Parts: sequence; C-alpha cells; structure tokens
Amino acid sequence: MSLINSINGRLFSKNPTEATLDVGGIRFRLHISIATYEMLPEKGVPVEILTHLHVKEDILDLYGFKDEDERALFFNLNLISGIGPRSAMNILSGTNPMEFKSRIIDGDVKSLTVIPGIGTKTAKRIIVELKEKFETDISEKNDLGFLDDGDASVVKDAANALQSLGYKSNQINKILKDLESSGELSGGLEAVIRKALAKII
Repeated sequence: MSLINSINGRLFSKNPTEATLDVGGIRFRLHISIATYEMLPEKGVPVEILTHLHVKEDILDLYGFKDEDERALFFNLNLISGIGPRSAMNILSGTNPMEFKSRIIDGDVKSLTVIPGIGTKTAKRIIVELKEKFETDISEKNDLGFLDDGDASVVKDAANALQSLGYKSNQINKILKDLESSGELSGGLEAVIRKALAKII
C-alpha cells in the first residue's frame, strides 16, 4: 500500500500524461494514463484520484489512477523485471485492465505487442509471470459461470481451500466447472472439496 492512497483536490491542469491537483494551495503533479485523463473534470472542479508514491533514491514520483483495477494492474506490471513505473503507465495508456488480463490468460503474444512499449520478449515475460495470477483473480470474481449466489460462495471458498493445498488455479477451475456441469455443487463446502479432490486424484 502506498503512503499516499489518494488525493482529493481541485484540478489545476491536465494533459494526457499528467494532472496537477490543488490541495489547499499545495499543488501535486501526478503521472496518469490516457484513461485517467479522459475521466478528469474541467479545471477548477474537485476530483479524487487514487495514487501511488514511487520512491527511488532521491526521486519521488506520484502516479494517479482512475480506479482500483488500473492501480492493481500498475502494481502487477511493476513486479516484472524490466518494467518500471513509467513503462507500466505507458502500457495502461494502450489498453484497459480487463482487456489486458484477457490477452494474458489467452497467451496472446501478438495482441500484446500492439500495445506501445511491449515487444515480443516482454510480452512473453509478462504472460509467464502474470497468467496464473490473473486466472486466480478471475476465479475469485466468479467469472466461472456460477449464477447462484450460494454456489458462488461455495465455489470461491472451495477454490481458496484447494489452492492452499498446492493445486494450480487452472486445474482448480477445470474441476469446479466439471462439478458445476454435472450438478455436483451441493452438500456444502466440505462435500464440494471432497468431490473436487476425488476428481483430481
């Protein structure tokens, strides 16, 4: 978590890569993506922007984001060797978080290289390092097709339990989908976990 989680102030100026907020006479300059720029109001209008304070040696850079999805993707990109905060922000300007996740999960190297700042080697490295994490994120958000709230809760808890036992997210997702297709998501959490383990074994 960043030291400065968000800034609430009046917009003093903006362009597609930077925004300046006036907070009680103190003006904060933020590096932003094009998507964040497009959601900003007119000059002088109050706005709150999520932030991350990046500290490196004698440099303090403040980055701004339109929502949590954009900031989360920024953090994930920064974990990859060779991608710094400026590069991550350039990538954010060339895509949106859900579209980017979909490309990663599909292993679509070609579509990733269309984004400014991503070459073939970088695209492959991003896929290797983020694919499993993004698959887990999606399963936790119940994108497996479970429409019933009760089933969704059981599925999420079962997935977490199986993951804690060392099973991979793609393996867990497949088994839970099979259980859903065969109508076996019944009997409570323990029963679902037992059925899933039986299929895995």
